[in-house]
Amino acid sequence: MTVYFIGAGPGDPELVTVKGQRLIRTAPVILYAGSLVPDAVLAGHTAQRVVNTADLDLDAIVALLAEAHGKGQDVARVHSGDPSLYGAIGEQIRRLRALGIPYEIVPGVTATAACAATLGCELTLPGVSQTVILTRYATKTAMPPNEALSDLARHGSTMAIHLGVRHLARIVAELRPHYGDDCPVAVVYRASWPDEERVLGTLADIVDKVAQTDIERTALIVVGRVLAAEQFADSTLYAPN
Repeated sequence: MTVYFIGAGPGDPELVTVKGQRLIRTAPVILYAGSLVPDAVLAGHTAQRVVNTADLDLDAIVALLAEAHGKGQDVARVHSGDPSLYGAIGEQIRRLRALGIPYEIVPGVTATAACAATLGCELTLPGVSQTVILTRYATKTAMPPNEALSDLARHGSTMAIHLGVRHLARIVAELRPHYGDDCPVAVVYRASWPDEERVLGTLADIVDKVAQTDIERTALIVVGRVLAAEQFADSTLYAPN
């Protein structure tokens, strides 16, 4: 048997990979990450057991994986987005290795990619930004040395900040000295879901704009000049020579 860590994508059930969908529909056991994974992603499954792990701790989750292993059953362990980004799969993998249980990671569409799609922009533009930093805001889990938001912001590159919308004012205060008050920023709530909501502004006004909404969680903050750039060089990819 194998435990498949499957990226369910950002929310739209059509953004699951073909491989991920196949495994979800054929695995005898499904463990999925609660409200972060829409029911539609699991549509068409033939599993004998489906478990919402939202209220389970790590020990309980690993026990279910070990139980399936003992029965020779594959497991579709379904996470939102791409499981390798803030998916908390590292701690599960460590336990599986200790138990000798095989696993495989099936990548998924990231929230950052979904935000870029809904914003209708490219995150890397020649002469504007050729780097995208995916990070999170330190709250319960501290950031490693040299990964404070102000350290990363010094690069001035496109940045996607997870798990931080409740601390938007503090985030903006750390970004403004490096990006400038006029730097474009977008806050995207539940990208690709039916109730998706986008708030566009600059670092000077985004806090007030978001305060006028009900957005308190499940939102990604995207900041960078690429969001509003009109003047940039063509790439060499399609150059005549």
